[in-house]
Amino acid sequence: MFDVLVYLYETYYRPDACPEQEALVKKLSAVGFEEEEISKALGWLTDLAETTHDFSDRYPQQVAFSFGTRIYVALEFDQLGTAAVGFIQFLESAKVINAIQREIVIERALAASESPMSLDKLKVIVLMVLWSQGKEPDSLMFDELFVDEDDEPLPRLLH
Repeated sequence: MFDVLVYLYETYYRPDACPEQEALVKKLSAVGFEEEEISKALGWLTDLAETTHDFSDRYPQQVAFSFGTRIYVALEFDQLGTAAVGFIQFLESAKVINAIQREIVIERALAASESPMSLDKLKVIVLMVLWSQGKEPDSLMFDELFVDEDDEPLPRLLH
């Protein structure tokens, strides 16, 4: 599913640039994605749109006025894992995502049913949430979202 989501993100600059679902399924199949993966990804995206709509309608004023601390219940913390929770907090404190987007990211991560959520997959979820809303992180955050956790960091040089 995540490979399909990354392909959509890289191929279509906005969600409304995607072809209709039937044509998109054919295109994804032609590229080589399995039918089950395509179905999961498109279902996940449909649920993302519904979740975004639901949260935006219920809490429109919270976007600008969220100064509280998010407390994770045991189920959320267990399913997301420490690294994912820390990364979500980092993104919110860096103002890459707001409180509503944070909740959408958490809901969509929990819907992925991976425990604990890998940081790479969480980064894809964050990108897809932003992409679905027509937002793009600035270039420094974009680089952070695409750093592979398995890559060796380059040594820092003193000049």
